[in-house]
Amino acid sequence: MTTLALATPELLSPGPPHTVQAPATVRRGFADVAEGQVHFREAGRRSRARRPLVMLHASPGSARMLEPLVAQLGRHRHVIATDTLGNGDSSAPRLPAEGGMPSIAYFADAHVRALDALGIAAFDLYGSHTGANIACEIAIAHPQRVGRLVLDGVSLYSAEEREDMLKHYAPGVKIDQAGSQLHWIWNFVRDVYLFWPWYRRDAAHARSVGLPPADELHDKVVEVLKATRTYHYAYRSAIGYDKAPRLPLVRVPTLLACGAGDMLLAYFERVQALMPDARPLITRGTATPDALAETARHFEAFLNESSP
Repeated sequence: MTTLALATPELLSPGPPHTVQAPATVRRGFADVAEGQVHFREAGRRSRARRPLVMLHASPGSARMLEPLVAQLGRHRHVIATDTLGNGDSSAPRLPAEGGMPSIAYFADAHVRALDALGIAAFDLYGSHTGANIACEIAIAHPQRVGRLVLDGVSLYSAEEREDMLKHYAPGVKIDQAGSQLHWIWNFVRDVYLFWPWYRRDAAHARSVGLPPADELHDKVVEVLKATRTYHYAYRSAIGYDKAPRLPLVRVPTLLACGAGDMLLAYFERVQALMPDARPLITRGTATPDALAETARHFEAFLNESSP
């Protein structure tokens, strides 16, 4: 048996100070699709010199959670971050006639249709968590349109993990006149920072990253509240997505990244083994201004390289 030698991921550490440049202004808009509308945030201006960067967010939440990165990366290129159908201010997804959840391929197609409506033909692509799953399917289905790909946090659940998480992780939320949904969503969003998975609230599953600032937590809760009835569709599709046979089909130049404090770091080496041509990178995340600026610089450096 041949042993595959994996590249050692670069681990970012604080570097020398850089000149601080003001982030770009983030604007908002909508694209029409068959399901209704896809909401997006964008920064920078379209240019023939560089492909636009399309960014796909993690679950739960919306592209609002990517806004700091959008503003950083939008200083030098056009960046557009879409709310996945059923999240944020986008319309609900179309459910399969036979029942069950829409597929990740469906969500990928919906994003591409939104880009078509906006007149974006060729682009670079970034995806985080759920967004990384969707980004993989876009890159597989449309390699001629995707220049470079950044995957930021990729899971690789076992069949047992998927079964357990589908049962507990992202349930549908009942709305009642007592407002119990408000309390449940606050605790749900908060506990994702405290435990992994969030419903295993014991010392063995405690995370060490701590809670984000109250304003940031509030903003994320508001985005999930907007999608109380529909947030779980893309989430459950991502949990049930068996990406092991799909990752090797990604052929575009790829940066396989993960934050050092990301709960999905545990899967990094296994994902890397399925994508041996991807460049591995462990970042300091985006939780502080310095870490955000540094991570954005490394993403930008990769995106600015000439594709082979």
